[in-house]
Amino acid sequence: MGVTIERLFNKLSVKYFSAIAAIITVLPLPVKAATFLVTERAGLGGNDEVNWESLGKVFNPSAPDFSAFLPNSFSATSQRGLGLDINITPTNKPQITPPFVFQTLPPPGIRSNFALGDFILFGGIDPTGFIPLPPGTPDPGTQGNGGPFSISFAQPVFGAGTQIAVDTSKLKIENSIAAFDKANNLLGTFSVPNISSLALDNSAVFLGIRSDTPNISRLVFSSSAPQYGLAINQVSILAVPEPTYTLAILAFGISGAVLKRRKSY
Repeated sequence: MGVTIERLFNKLSVKYFSAIAAIITVLPLPVKAATFLVTERAGLGGNDEVNWESLGKVFNPSAPDFSAFLPNSFSATSQRGLGLDINITPTNKPQITPPFVFQTLPPPGIRSNFALGDFILFGGIDPTGFIPLPPGTPDPGTQGNGGPFSISFAQPVFGAGTQIAVDTSKLKIENSIAAFDKANNLLGTFSVPNISSLALDNSAVFLGIRSDTPNISRLVFSSSAPQYGLAINQVSILAVPEPTYTLAILAFGISGAVLKRRKSY
Protein backbone atom coordinates (compact mmCIF):
# COMPACT_ATOMS: atom_id res chain seq x y z
CA MET A 1 0.00 0.00 0.00
CA GLY A 2 2.91 2.34 0.88
CA VAL A 3 4.38 1.87 -2.60
CA THR A 4 1.06 2.75 -4.17
CA ILE A 5 0.80 5.99 -2.15
CA GLU A 6 4.38 6.96 -3.02
CA ARG A 7 3.72 6.42 -6.71
CA LEU A 8 0.57 8.48 -6.41
CA PHE A 9 2.44 11.47 -4.92
CA ASN A 10 5.19 11.08 -7.50
CA LYS A 11 2.55 11.53 -10.20
CA LEU A 12 1.03 14.52 -8.37
CA SER A 13 4.46 16.15 -8.04
CA VAL A 14 5.15 15.73 -11.73
CA LYS A 15 1.75 17.23 -12.47
CA TYR A 16 2.35 20.26 -10.22
CA PHE A 17 5.89 20.83 -11.52
CA SER A 18 4.59 20.78 -15.09
CA ALA A 19 2.00 23.42 -14.23
CA ILE A 20 4.60 25.56 -12.42
CA ALA A 21 6.98 25.31 -15.35
CA ALA A 22 4.18 26.42 -17.68
CA ILE A 23 3.42 29.43 -15.46
CA ILE A 24 7.06 30.51 -15.34
CA THR A 25 7.38 30.03 -19.10
CA VAL A 26 4.58 32.47 -19.87
CA LEU A 27 5.65 35.09 -17.30
CA PRO A 28 7.03 38.07 -19.26
CA LEU A 29 10.40 38.17 -17.52
CA PRO A 30 12.51 40.82 -19.28
CA VAL A 31 15.33 39.78 -21.54
CA LYS A 32 16.53 43.29 -22.28
CA ALA A 33 15.72 46.38 -20.26
CA ALA A 34 13.49 48.99 -21.87
CA THR A 35 12.77 52.51 -20.68
CA PHE A 36 9.85 54.76 -21.50
CA LEU A 37 8.69 58.29 -20.81
CA VAL A 38 6.01 59.03 -18.21
CA THR A 39 4.29 62.43 -18.34
CA GLU A 40 1.80 62.01 -15.47
CA ARG A 41 2.74 61.42 -11.86
CA ALA A 42 -0.01 58.83 -11.39
CA GLY A 43 1.27 56.93 -14.44
CA LEU A 44 4.63 56.37 -12.78
CA GLY A 45 3.04 54.20 -10.08
CA GLY A 46 5.47 55.50 -7.47
CA ASN A 47 5.50 54.21 -3.91
CA ASP A 48 8.13 56.54 -2.46
CA GLU A 49 8.81 60.26 -2.55
CA VAL A 50 11.27 63.00 -1.70
CA ASN A 51 9.70 66.28 -0.63
CA TRP A 52 12.24 69.12 -0.50
CA GLU A 53 10.68 70.50 2.68
CA SER A 54 12.36 67.52 4.40
CA LEU A 55 15.76 69.24 3.97
CA GLY A 56 14.73 71.61 6.77
CA LYS A 57 15.79 74.73 4.83
CA VAL A 58 13.04 76.77 3.18
CA PHE A 59 13.82 80.26 1.88
CA ASN A 60 11.34 82.95 2.98
CA PRO A 61 11.44 86.00 0.66
CA SER A 62 9.69 88.14 3.28
CA ALA A 63 12.48 87.49 5.79
CA PRO A 64 15.53 86.41 3.77
CA ASP A 65 17.91 84.14 5.63
CA PHE A 66 21.08 83.25 3.74
CA SER A 67 21.57 80.17 5.92
CA ALA A 68 18.67 78.63 3.96
CA PHE A 69 20.85 78.44 0.83
CA LEU A 70 22.05 74.97 -0.20
CA PRO A 71 25.37 73.76 -1.59
CA ASN A 72 25.37 72.69 -5.23
CA SER A 73 25.87 69.09 -4.08
CA PHE A 74 23.96 67.64 -1.14
CA SER A 75 22.17 64.48 0.04
CA ALA A 76 18.53 63.74 0.85
CA THR A 77 16.50 60.77 2.08
CA SER A 78 13.17 59.57 0.72
CA GLN A 79 10.14 58.87 2.89
CA ARG A 80 11.02 55.15 2.85
CA GLY A 81 14.70 55.68 3.63
CA LEU A 82 16.28 55.63 0.16
CA GLY A 83 19.38 57.81 -0.06
CA LEU A 84 19.76 60.34 -2.88
CA ASP A 85 22.65 62.55 -3.96
CA ILE A 86 21.70 65.77 -5.73
CA ASN A 87 24.08 67.78 -7.87
CA ILE A 88 23.14 71.13 -9.42
CA THR A 89 25.69 72.27 -11.97
CA PRO A 90 27.29 75.49 -10.63
CA THR A 91 26.84 78.72 -12.56
CA ASN A 92 29.78 80.88 -13.63
CA LYS A 93 27.86 84.07 -12.78
CA PRO A 94 28.77 85.25 -9.26
CA GLN A 95 25.64 87.41 -8.91
CA ILE A 96 23.38 84.32 -8.99
CA THR A 97 22.50 82.88 -5.59
CA PRO A 98 23.21 79.32 -4.52
CA PRO A 99 20.34 76.81 -4.84
CA PHE A 100 17.48 76.99 -2.36
CA VAL A 101 14.05 75.54 -1.54
CA PHE A 102 10.96 77.77 -1.56
CA GLN A 103 7.23 77.27 -1.20
CA THR A 104 5.24 78.53 -4.18
CA LEU A 105 2.76 81.12 -2.92
CA PRO A 106 1.05 84.33 -4.14
CA PRO A 107 2.92 87.63 -3.56
CA PRO A 108 4.66 88.47 -1.30
CA GLY A 109 5.54 84.79 -1.69
CA ILE A 110 7.31 83.30 -4.73
CA ARG A 111 5.10 82.49 -7.71
CA SER A 112 5.60 79.60 -10.13
CA ASN A 113 3.49 77.35 -12.36
CA PHE A 114 3.59 74.52 -9.83
CA ALA A 115 0.65 73.83 -7.53
CA LEU A 116 -0.05 76.30 -4.75
CA GLY A 117 1.90 75.26 -1.65
CA ASP A 118 4.43 72.97 -3.40
CA PHE A 119 7.98 73.01 -2.08
CA ILE A 120 10.37 73.68 -4.95
CA LEU A 121 14.07 72.94 -5.38
CA PHE A 122 15.44 75.93 -7.33
CA GLY A 123 18.83 76.34 -8.99
CA GLY A 124 19.32 79.98 -7.96
CA ILE A 125 18.48 83.47 -9.16
CA ASP A 126 20.10 86.84 -9.89
CA PRO A 127 18.50 89.15 -7.28
CA THR A 128 19.86 92.25 -9.03
CA GLY A 129 17.63 91.49 -12.00
CA PHE A 130 14.38 92.47 -10.31
CA ILE A 131 12.93 95.65 -11.79
CA PRO A 132 9.56 97.32 -11.07
CA LEU A 133 6.97 96.59 -13.74
CA PRO A 134 3.77 98.53 -14.56
CA PRO A 135 0.58 96.82 -13.35
CA GLY A 136 -0.55 94.08 -15.73
CA THR A 137 2.84 93.74 -17.41
CA PRO A 138 3.92 90.07 -17.85
CA ASP A 139 6.95 89.17 -15.79
CA PRO A 140 9.75 88.29 -18.24
CA GLY A 141 11.59 86.24 -15.64
CA THR A 142 14.95 86.79 -14.06
CA GLN A 143 18.32 85.30 -14.94
CA GLY A 144 19.24 82.29 -12.83
CA ASN A 145 20.95 78.92 -12.69
CA GLY A 146 19.38 76.56 -15.21
CA GLY A 147 21.24 73.46 -14.06
CA PRO A 148 21.22 70.67 -15.16
CA PHE A 149 20.02 68.86 -12.01
CA SER A 150 21.40 65.37 -11.41
CA ILE A 151 19.76 62.97 -8.91
CA SER A 152 21.56 59.72 -8.02
CA PHE A 153 19.89 56.89 -6.09
CA ALA A 154 21.70 54.80 -3.45
CA GLN A 155 19.96 51.74 -4.91
CA PRO A 156 18.78 51.47 -8.53
CA VAL A 157 15.03 52.00 -9.01
CA PHE A 158 12.38 51.05 -11.57
CA GLY A 159 11.44 54.66 -12.18
CA ALA A 160 11.31 58.23 -10.94
CA GLY A 161 10.11 61.64 -12.02
CA THR A 162 9.09 65.17 -11.03
CA GLN A 163 7.43 68.27 -12.40
CA ILE A 164 9.88 70.73 -13.93
CA ALA A 165 9.78 74.42 -14.92
CA VAL A 166 11.96 77.48 -15.43
CA ASP A 167 11.62 80.92 -13.87
CA THR A 168 10.13 82.95 -16.68
CA SER A 169 6.73 83.87 -18.08
CA LYS A 170 5.03 82.54 -21.23
CA LEU A 171 8.13 81.10 -22.84
CA LYS A 172 7.90 77.91 -24.89
CA ILE A 173 10.76 75.63 -23.90
CA GLU A 174 11.88 72.00 -24.10
CA ASN A 175 12.29 70.21 -20.77
CA SER A 176 14.43 67.09 -20.83
CA ILE A 177 15.12 64.00 -18.73
CA ALA A 178 17.86 61.39 -19.11
CA ALA A 179 18.37 58.12 -17.20
CA PHE A 180 21.65 56.31 -16.53
CA ASP A 181 22.54 52.96 -14.96
CA LYS A 182 25.16 52.43 -12.25
CA ALA A 183 27.87 52.05 -14.90
CA ASN A 184 26.84 55.48 -16.28
CA ASN A 185 25.40 53.97 -19.47
CA LEU A 186 22.61 56.05 -20.98
CA LEU A 187 19.31 54.15 -20.69
CA GLY A 188 17.07 56.72 -22.34
CA THR A 189 16.52 60.42 -22.89
CA PHE A 190 13.30 62.32 -23.64
CA SER A 191 12.22 65.93 -24.21
CA VAL A 192 8.77 67.47 -23.84
CA PRO A 193 7.62 70.99 -24.83
CA ASN A 194 6.05 73.18 -22.16
CA ILE A 195 5.11 76.84 -21.73
CA SER A 196 6.57 78.33 -18.58
CA SER A 197 4.56 80.76 -16.49
CA LEU A 198 4.13 82.16 -13.00
CA ALA A 199 0.41 81.41 -12.87
CA LEU A 200 0.22 79.10 -9.82
CA ASP A 201 -1.83 76.71 -11.97
CA ASN A 202 0.08 73.39 -11.64
CA SER A 203 0.89 73.46 -15.37
CA ALA A 204 4.55 72.50 -14.89
CA VAL A 205 5.12 69.39 -16.97
CA PHE A 206 5.80 66.05 -15.26
CA LEU A 207 8.86 64.23 -16.57
CA GLY A 208 9.56 60.67 -15.48
CA ILE A 209 11.23 57.53 -16.77
CA ARG A 210 10.24 53.94 -16.04
CA SER A 211 12.16 50.75 -16.77
CA ASP A 212 11.14 47.09 -16.75
CA THR A 213 14.10 46.32 -14.49
CA PRO A 214 15.46 48.21 -11.46
CA ASN A 215 18.42 49.68 -13.33
CA ILE A 216 17.93 53.46 -13.05
CA SER A 217 20.71 54.86 -10.87
CA ARG A 218 20.72 58.49 -11.96
CA LEU A 219 18.38 61.01 -13.57
CA VAL A 220 19.38 64.32 -15.16
CA PHE A 221 16.88 67.15 -15.68
CA SER A 222 17.55 70.13 -17.95
CA SER A 223 15.83 72.75 -20.13
CA SER A 224 16.41 74.51 -23.43
CA ALA A 225 16.57 77.87 -21.58
CA PRO A 226 19.47 77.44 -19.12
CA GLN A 227 19.71 81.22 -18.62
CA TYR A 228 16.60 80.98 -16.40
CA GLY A 229 16.55 79.24 -13.04
CA LEU A 230 15.50 75.58 -13.22
CA ALA A 231 13.03 74.26 -10.66
CA ILE A 232 11.55 70.88 -9.69
CA ASN A 233 8.99 69.84 -7.09
CA GLN A 234 8.75 66.57 -5.14
CA VAL A 235 10.36 63.51 -6.74
CA SER A 236 8.18 60.39 -7.04
CA ILE A 237 10.02 57.04 -7.03
CA LEU A 238 9.08 53.48 -8.01
CA ALA A 239 11.46 51.28 -6.06
CA VAL A 240 9.84 47.84 -5.63
CA PRO A 241 9.58 44.73 -7.85
CA GLU A 242 6.77 44.77 -10.36
CA PRO A 243 3.91 42.19 -10.14
CA THR A 244 5.62 39.93 -12.71
CA TYR A 245 8.32 39.07 -10.21
CA THR A 246 5.80 38.56 -7.40
CA LEU A 247 4.07 35.90 -9.51
CA ALA A 248 7.36 34.16 -10.16
CA ILE A 249 8.14 34.09 -6.44
CA LEU A 250 4.64 32.70 -5.78
CA ALA A 251 5.20 29.93 -8.33
CA PHE A 252 8.43 28.89 -6.65
CA GLY A 253 6.63 29.00 -3.31
CA ILE A 254 4.05 26.52 -4.62
CA SER A 255 6.81 24.17 -5.75
CA GLY A 256 8.32 24.31 -2.27
CA ALA A 257 4.98 23.45 -0.70
CA VAL A 258 4.62 20.42 -2.99
CA LEU A 259 8.07 19.15 -2.05
CA LYS A 260 7.36 19.63 1.65
CA ARG A 261 4.07 17.72 1.36
CA ARG A 262 5.76 14.88 -0.51
CA LYS A 263 8.43 14.48 2.18
CA SER A 264 5.80 14.30 4.90
CA TYR A 265 4.47 11.01 3.55
